[in-house]
Amino acid sequence: METQNEVSKEKEVFIKMVVSAWETQNTRVSKLMETLSEEQLMSETAPGRNRGIYLVGHLTAITDGMLPILGWGERLYPQLENIFVTQPDKAASKIPSLAEVKKCWDSVNTRIKEHINKTQPDEWFTKHSLVSSEDFAKEPHRNKLNILVNRTNHHSYHLGQLAYLGKRP
Repeated sequence: METQNEVSKEKEVFIKMVVSAWETQNTRVSKLMETLSEEQLMSETAPGRNRGIYLVGHLTAITDGMLPILGWGERLYPQLENIFVTQPDKAASKIPSLAEVKKCWDSVNTRIKEHINKTQPDEWFTKHSLVSSEDFAKEPHRNKLNILVNRTNHHSYHLGQLAYLGKRP
């Protein structure tokens, strides 16, 4: 039978794995954004598909949304939600410049990283704001750490789309 200390160590290892995967995907998105030109980021990932700027804005808005979901405060850029999440690409008549979107990306990720570094292991296994107490009692896997897993996968998915922009001649 495992002791409480062994369970705690296993939780810490699991948290480290999830946080490491998040950081890896985040770093990959940031590095790709640095290597792509403005022209590439303003173009569609494929004919009729989202533009790079939309995907970067989308990732920024979704990441920003993690703050209230995880109980870490209000969104830094709530205006991005309507432009890059609620509406499809090219639906908004005016969008922020690429420089503005990149600045928001950096700011949001700095804030998220600060909170990740301060979060205690047991806190990761508590409920987030999108699940009711009743549902969480029945489904404890719907916890804060699961939000980080989900958002890591989301980053990875859109990173794959953004990678197509770098493949163009």
